[in-house]
Order: sequence, then C-alpha cells, then structure tokens
Amino acid sequence: MVTAGSEWSVPSVGDATSGAGAVTQPGSGSGFGGMLVDQLGKLEATQNQAADASTALATGQASDPEAVVMAVERARLSMQLASTLRNKAVEAFNDVFHTQV
Repeated sequence: MVTAGSEWSVPSVGDATSGAGAVTQPGSGSGFGGMLVDQLGKLEATQNQAADASTALATGQASDPEAVVMAVERARLSMQLASTLRNKAVEAFNDVFHTQV
C-alpha cells in the first residue's frame, strides 16, 4: 500500500542541499530537529484544515461532506501517529536511561 500526501513526506539523509552525509548543527533548520519542526508544522496544518472543514460543514458552506469526513479522519490518524511515535520515543529514552552499566 502506497501512502500519498504531503503529511507523510520525510526528507532524505544527505540530500543535494546539505551534501552527502553532511552533519548539521542543532538549530540550523535542517537535520533531525528541523525535520521534526517541519512535521509538527504539517500536523498543525492538517488539524487546522480539519477544523476549518468541520466549521464549514456546520455552517452549511461545505459542498462535499465526504471531503470533510476525509479531512477530519486524516487529522485524527495523523495525531494518532504522532502520539504513538512520541510514546515510543519516551519509552526508548526510559529504557536507555534505566539501563545499568
């Protein structure tokens, strides 16, 4: 199954703009931190689109209720994925933190 959509795009490591295998400093806008900020921004945009679509449906301005349902479901699934990833990251951190040397 292929998932299409901008909310699922992840930049590749060592893309043409940063050079092959380039290491970036934290806060420079690229690397893992930059990717995380970008993805959280996309998650927020997805949530806002769903809220706007729901408001349009409630006020009678939406012409396609199926599109509204799809937007809300996309936002729900995106939030569920983000929550699961966060929980797994916290769990992994705790496992490493509690490992005895």
